[in-house]
Amino acid sequence: MRTHRPHRLYVGAHTRTRPRLTIHSVHELSVCQALLAQVAEIAAGRGAIVVERITIELGPLCGVEPALLASAFAIVRAGGCAAEAALVIESTTVTIGCMACGAQSQTEPNRLICAVCGGFRTRVVAGDEMRLRRVELRMPESRSPVA
Repeated sequence: MRTHRPHRLYVGAHTRTRPRLTIHSVHELSVCQALLAQVAEIAAGRGAIVVERITIELGPLCGVEPALLASAFAIVRAGGCAAEAALVIESTTVTIGCMACGAQSQTEPNRLICAVCGGFRTRVVAGDEMRLRRVELRMPESRSPVA
């Protein structure tokens, strides 16, 4: 009979190979924790038993990477009211306002130049936000009053 020996991993300056680890961004983990705290508060306030779906809106300039957020969500949701919830991430576009001509236009995240006059003195109007759009809840079945 063969016994299983635990695999030992020694990491240090003397090792020849580095272990492959999946590391989730600490930023996205903390964003998920805050998001789920807000969702749990909403669910408790409405008397829901389960959160089924969470829809958020992410702008490309908000500083959150959608793939890392989805990956972190799968970890952070465990054990709470959103343990089986689906996360839907909707992307938005960047909208800028030109300080020279006053026009608003949509642009790429790395090209914040006015589409009307070509001015570079612009401000971001939209595209830098993370917004909780929708929370779908499962409510307890109402009990019929006893006559």
